[in-house]
Amino acid sequence: MVYGRVGSKKRLDTSRSDLEGMRAGQRVTWIGMAWNVFLIACKFAAGILGNSKAMVADAVHSVSDFLTDAVVLVGLRMGRRAPDANHHFGHGRIETLASLLVGGTLILVAGLLAYGALLHIRRGTAMHPNWMAFAGALLSIIVKEALYRYTARVGRRIGSSAVEANAWHHRSDALSSVAVLVGVGGALVNPAWGILDAYATLVVSLLILKVGGSICWNSIREMVDTAPSPEILDRMTQCSLNVRGVQRVHDLKVRSTGGRYQLQIHVVVDGSMSVAEGHRVAKEVERCLLDEVERVAEVTVHVDPLEQRTPG
Repeated sequence: MVYGRVGSKKRLDTSRSDLEGMRAGQRVTWIGMAWNVFLIACKFAAGILGNSKAMVADAVHSVSDFLTDAVVLVGLRMGRRAPDANHHFGHGRIETLASLLVGGTLILVAGLLAYGALLHIRRGTAMHPNWMAFAGALLSIIVKEALYRYTARVGRRIGSSAVEANAWHHRSDALSSVAVLVGVGGALVNPAWGILDAYATLVVSLLILKVGGSICWNSIREMVDTAPSPEILDRMTQCSLNVRGVQRVHDLKVRSTGGRYQLQIHVVVDGSMSVAEGHRVAKEVERCLLDEVERVAEVTVHVDPLEQRTPG
């Protein structure tokens, strides 16, 4: 009998896992949107009444936060849809695209803020903020850091790159508010340091640029099917080798889509093994990878027979 390859393929139960993940991601994003509306109003009021350009710039950052929340909601709803006749591997790349849009928005906001800050620095325009700007920055730090921790935890749990990217958008807003707090605080301590408000705006823009660039880079790596780290590949290999009946593994190929791994692997078994037994080994490898390695969403296992050499 010619021993062929036994293939085994499994996707996450989209009727439960993906649906629950989508709902959790939507819930945390809606909460973020509600708080962003509140902060936008507070920051604009604090910036205008508190006479702080840095605080107004921080409010603009929160507006971008609100817009990217909407992008993430669309990405989650479409990206978690089940595979269909036109999308055999699912719609996870829509989440990747949503992450890319979040990062691109951050970079655009950073450029606009930096341009305005450099103009003020060049002209020597000194602002004289008051305590309202200081209080607005402090409120933003507290709220945004809490939103970052909450959103990041949900994003990791449901394996959504878009939700995790949005968490970093919250963190970048908190960091920008720290810069505003320092700039406004310095100006309050010594009115002659009013130019610190413009420098705080410039620092804000650089922090936002760094976060946006990192998000875009990770999204681009996913779009071009970059493999995960060697540590993750080693975990996948070792998990497969631990299955009884597997003698070797080869041709492990992994890609990420929507923050979750899709992989295929070849396992070598005894050539005298029956087809049914080979199928059992494939299912055990599949189960191990899905259960033991985080973010694995889909596994394809090919079973190859160990070639028996005849003496002489």
